[in-house]
Amino acid sequence: MADIRTLDQLQDALDKEMSWRVKEVKAFSVASKGNGPERKYFIRAGVALLYAHWEGFIKTSSEKYLEFVGSRGHKYSELKTCFSVFGLKSKLMTLAASRQSLANIDAFDFILSEMENKAHLQLGSAINTESNLTSKVFSNIASSLNISLAEYTSRFNLIDESLVRRRNKIAHGEFIEIDGPEFGTLQDEVLQIMREYKTDLENAASLAAYKR
Repeated sequence: MADIRTLDQLQDALDKEMSWRVKEVKAFSVASKGNGPERKYFIRAGVALLYAHWEGFIKTSSEKYLEFVGSRGHKYSELKTCFSVFGLKSKLMTLAASRQSLANIDAFDFILSEMENKAHLQLGSAINTESNLTSKVFSNIASSLNISLAEYTSRFNLIDESLVRRRNKIAHGEFIEIDGPEFGTLQDEVLQIMREYKTDLENAASLAAYKR
């Protein structure tokens, strides 16, 4: 895939990322509304799939936004601190972990000297969902990209209990009881959170909210 360097490229990438996921989730939603005994199987599989798309979309869309920010060519000093951290994390970790004064002095001097250089954000492992995207993990990812959590906090219990806990039970072979209408509501609410996150990333990119 081509590098994401423009706002249009970012929006197109996020649109495509959202579109195929919605189609897959909706397919299971249709199957879960049947009357046959297999309906329960589709619902259980649908919960696992819904979680997979929740985790996958948050991770991938966040990475695409971070790639866009990195392509802007800004200096570290021009970016908000949370973004500069992605490029200077290894030296910051030295400051946090080392008990050696010379190592700390070297790390701090390096950070100071880098502030007026072009930012090189480390994208490889920047966004970590911990394979268990709870509200706590989601909050950490959103905060690392300067995305406000104000509109999400009321749905944290939904994420943790209705989605993640159920998915974990299914993944460990436990039985859960969830009917078609309840699955439909869960699906709609999770997809809505994903859409809102997509909009927040697009707005942040459009407004250059990553800059100081």
